[in-house]
Amino acid sequence: MNKFRLKKRTSDLLLIFLTLLSVCWLSGPYLWQIITSLKPTAQLAQLPPLLPSKIDWSHYQVVLQNADFQRFILNSFVVASLTSLLAFAAGSLASFATAYFNFKKKALFLSSILAISMFPPIAIVSPLFLMIKAVHLRDTYLALILPYSSFALPFMVWTLHNFFRQVPFEILESARIDGCSSLQLYRKIVLPLSRPAIFTTSILVFIFAWNEFVFALTFTATPKAQTIPVGIALFPGIYEIPWGDIAAASIVVTLPLIILVFIFEKQIISGLVAGSVKY
Repeated sequence: MNKFRLKKRTSDLLLIFLTLLSVCWLSGPYLWQIITSLKPTAQLAQLPPLLPSKIDWSHYQVVLQNADFQRFILNSFVVASLTSLLAFAAGSLASFATAYFNFKKKALFLSSILAISMFPPIAIVSPLFLMIKAVHLRDTYLALILPYSSFALPFMVWTLHNFFRQVPFEILESARIDGCSSLQLYRKIVLPLSRPAIFTTSILVFIFAWNEFVFALTFTATPKAQTIPVGIALFPGIYEIPWGDIAAASIVVTLPLIILVFIFEKQIISGLVAGSVKY
């Protein structure tokens, strides 16, 4: 009995230790950014003190009053939103077709989509740049939305394909008997029943487009279309690096994602858990 209690206590202590380690590992960089953003400029290169001697909001004032930074936020929101909508529109239709229709080379089609997603973005950035420049799309929203949607499509197709297949076949068969067309099945039955998965995949695509850096740096040249990651990367001056401003900017641009996750928390959890539930 004592041996059992000792083993349980050891397991509990190990669980507590791993939980604390995980919290520190995940939240540590973000907390450090918050501390850096609130430190006076004179203390940024000093350690100790670990915490600021007084809270300084000047870095946030510099960031929020910067007209270019406001433009970066707008650009990121537009690009990420339209990328999510385009990827969902194309990906959900493709997933519906692969989940409920039998056609030749379907396995090859799905495998090809998966293979395309394995290409590292840096390997194709040069030919994509030449194509975008040839059609005069450089420094426009479309220069980012189209590549982002292409890279998000494999994830969207494979994820929604698995969720769509979990919709009970009996429901679809009954709707067919009642005279529903394929498009009506997709719009009135499959999409409503797969709402958690749609929320989850769309938000993940939004976060990907919001944070992407390589394409945004290569395909844009002015604040007219540059997104937040590029804007933050351009903060450093010639003679100094404004660490406080960079930290404040990173906090400001992360808050919308945190708020978005909290708003759709239930849908995200339902979408993640639904994949493990079989009808």
